[in-house]
Amino acid sequence: MAPRFQFTIHATDGKARTGTIAMQRGEIRTPAFMPVGTAASVKAMKPESVRATGADIILGNTYHLMLRPGAERVARLGGLHKFMNWPRPILTDSGGYQVMSLSELRKLTEQGVEFRSHLDGSKHMLTPERSMEIQRLLGSDIVMAFDECPRADQPRDAIAKSMELSMRWAQRSRNAFDAGGEHAARAALFGIQQGGLDDGLRRHSADALTQIGFDGYAVGGLAVGEGQDAMFATLDFAPAMLPQGRPRYLMGVGKPDDLVGAVERGIDMFDCVLPTRSGRNGQAFTWAGPLNIRNARHAEDAGPLDACCSCGVCATYSRAYLHHLVKSGEILGAMLLTEHNLSFYQQLMQAMRNAIGVGCFAAFAADFRRDYLGDGD
Repeated sequence: MAPRFQFTIHATDGKARTGTIAMQRGEIRTPAFMPVGTAASVKAMKPESVRATGADIILGNTYHLMLRPGAERVARLGGLHKFMNWPRPILTDSGGYQVMSLSELRKLTEQGVEFRSHLDGSKHMLTPERSMEIQRLLGSDIVMAFDECPRADQPRDAIAKSMELSMRWAQRSRNAFDAGGEHAARAALFGIQQGGLDDGLRRHSADALTQIGFDGYAVGGLAVGEGQDAMFATLDFAPAMLPQGRPRYLMGVGKPDDLVGAVERGIDMFDCVLPTRSGRNGQAFTWAGPLNIRNARHAEDAGPLDACCSCGVCATYSRAYLHHLVKSGEILGAMLLTEHNLSFYQQLMQAMRNAIGVGCFAAFAADFRRDYLGDGD
């Protein structure tokens, strides 16, 4: 029988690591990128098509699913995996990010967050205990502790106060998760490090989380407006504060060059809406940098989006056709660009795993940045 949760590091190269997370619903190769399935759907993609891009795991959103269709309804229908036809691992976020993004609709207390739905204005209460219950009802494989994600531009005292609250919520999340019976025996729980850009606050948070004990650890509170330089400066010290033998997950990141820079600094897991959202808006990611397919110069280009990409879109469709679809507002354009972008992200993750495995990650990263960040579209 497959283990509940087992992380094996196969190779390291500097701070970069490649490994495998083994769970009952399948293995996750790291570094891993998780496509975002906010409302039980990776937008413009069938689940089997997401798997065909190389994805081992996807992300579901606790906040959105609790509002629609409702966690209890999903549970009655057999859980999120059956509901959306994704038999492999699913990570669910805790709802903590929405605590920040819905600041105009919320009331924050020690107990949790009272907020009004952005859909119909109905009132709800989200606590660490309720977040664990929702994720249990969904049947999540990797459950995220409930936290508050402060904005990066807040004063240090405010970030410290928020981090301390998140650490108290982390303990309550641990207690509630452990009381989850059969689900707790099958799933894994990740804690979330907070502390903004501050070394001391990050250390305090990491120590508190390690004392509680989690299966994996996320670096939270980044990619919230601080910019890549500040994010990388924080990643220069924050991941090393977390247990070496556990996966490290950078939440909500990011652009392809963000991923490469974060793997260089010891990150193992990522999620981001960028490849799917960009696909719906006419942007394609290529090894030579991002490309706007709406630009007129693609109107008569019979070549592929990316001659170095192995996906079915690049093998089949021309830039000219994709340009026509997007300019015409055809749904197929969003579908094909999304498929390409997710395929590109998975090819990038595989290339990083390969480079770490043979000990040439620094050279790979330098070559990638030269090609990707050069003069582009």
